Amino acid sequence: MAELFDAVIEWDNLWQAFAVAARGKRRKGSAAAFEQQVADRLVTVQDELRSRSYRPGAYRHFFIHEPKRRKISAAPFRDRVVHHALCQVIEPLFEASFIADSYANRRGKGTHRALDRLQHHARRYRYVLRADIVQHFPSLDHDLLRGKLARVVDDPDLLWLAGLILDSGVGVLADEYSPVYFPGDDLLAACRPRGLPIGNLTSQFWSNVYLDDFDWFVQRQLGCGAYLRYVDDFALFGDDRKTLWQWKEALIARLEQERLTIHASEAQVLPTHCGIPWLGFVVYPTHRLLKRRNAVNFTRRLSGNLDAYGAGSISFAELDASVRGWINHVRYADTWGLRKHLFAAHPIPGRRAK
Repeated sequence: MAELFDAVIEWDNLWQAFAVAARGKRRKGSAAAFEQQVADRLVTVQDELRSRSYRPGAYRHFFIHEPKRRKISAAPFRDRVVHHALCQVIEPLFEASFIADSYANRRGKGTHRALDRLQHHARRYRYVLRADIVQHFPSLDHDLLRGKLARVVDDPDLLWLAGLILDSGVGVLADEYSPVYFPGDDLLAACRPRGLPIGNLTSQFWSNVYLDDFDWFVQRQLGCGAYLRYVDDFALFGDDRKTLWQWKEALIARLEQERLTIHASEAQVLPTHCGIPWLGFVVYPTHRLLKRRNAVNFTRRLSGNLDAYGAGSISFAELDASVRGWINHVRYADTWGLRKHLFAAHPIPGRRAK
């Protein structure tokens, strides 16, 4: 499979990677600067990759607070081009093995299909066990991930590049990780390289690679036919409460092998008719509601954007894009009354004449 690395650094693949990485960003900072000399810069990247002299640059860090506080690590634009070039080649190799009901960061999947699927199961089953992984991205273990990649990719050059990107993220989320010791660990376990920078395309893809074994464990070994996952949130459905409680213990034990834990006290077996918290919504068999926190956060953001527009610090296009993006997301729930009330209280002004 030595041809895989050749496919990564092939000119057309690099050019396509640049186009995808630059989409929607061509007038912004590093993307615009890269594009000014795009051919020369891509040749340089290609030469560095071919000679193995390529080294990732430093991350730029910032925090977001919706829906929860997260540390985002943005790689330099040239590195994002390399991430896309790598994923364009190797994603299809892994995609063929992923379960159908893994919905994050995959073509043809996404948030809204995950909501549809969850509600489909809620209509068919009486009970649900919903759980999520503690400190998911900060916890992902590099040695285990390297092994999972090497099972599918038999190309030393490509594994070198994947390892280089992995190494660039060591310690990036160290301040976000609380050490956990698993059976058989010694004190050196705290020094194991771990963590995938939230913001890297590769991190999103590798998250699915990392949890692929777990997905198949749930479906094949537990025999759960109604299971789905979105990043680190997952749900199992059934008609027997006792079986679901037993599955919870099996899940905890299986995730230990991946050096991961769940929020055990929050993972409860509940009747589906009570509503299932899922991706910012509460999903019932018959309808969906938006979580109150989501509405409160958007109201606060909208108020700030209206003030910024009134002060001339953002354009109408930026204000409009924020509003339309939120509406497009929440329209997948029963939010017509909420939207009517919210925009009556915070009217959107017309575009200012130039």
